Amino acid sequence: MEEMKGILFDLDNTLMDRDSTFRGFSTQFVCDKLGHLAPEEAQRVVEDIIVRDQDGYRDKNGFFRELSDVLPWDTKLSAEEIRDYYETNYAGHGAIMKDAIDVLEYCRSKGYVLGLVTNGEQAIQDGKIDLLGLRKYFKAIVISGAVGIRKPDPAIYKLALERMETAAAHTLFIGDHPVNDIWGAGKAGMTTIWLKRNHAWDDSLDVHPWKTIHELDELRASV
Repeated sequence: MEEMKGILFDLDNTLMDRDSTFRGFSTQFVCDKLGHLAPEEAQRVVEDIIVRDQDGYRDKNGFFRELSDVLPWDTKLSAEEIRDYYETNYAGHGAIMKDAIDVLEYCRSKGYVLGLVTNGEQAIQDGKIDLLGLRKYFKAIVISGAVGIRKPDPAIYKLALERMETAAAHTLFIGDHPVNDIWGAGKAGMTTIWLKRNHAWDDSLDVHPWKTIHELDELRASV
């Protein structure tokens, strides 16, 4: 492996614990908008929303339309009203991934140039980044909604590398999604580490991670 000079991170379920974040949001949503439900039914609805969300990989417009159609409303919300609620409240539930700050401090102390690349709407992703206090660690932050390119398109990784001013061969990427993160970053020429979370590996992929880790703190042993 080439000598690494930069490290590029994914955000959701890599530095931010999206599982906890979305559960917190869903619980608040059900409490605020379906408060007529008994506690057991309310919890069932929370779990149903989490399943329907598919770890954030649903098209948001379709997801909100589905919630409008299927939830056991007393007073029904439209998809647009659910989106407004989401955009106002979701980022505030942001939860940091275990060991994330310690790992970022460690990487910075070792002299690495750090970057962040994430899919999502700019306002929501910026809100999460600022709530979690992550912005100060990165020379470059690239959000798909701001640049019009989405992972796994290798172009979004190349844009992040340009802003970091590091070459792909000298930059390590860490993320949790086999296609959007590991495949995309690999196609952009980077060495990758897969943080295994909710997604099974896709054996059809023609890119494989250099290493697989299960906790973010394991990154220390590699850098």
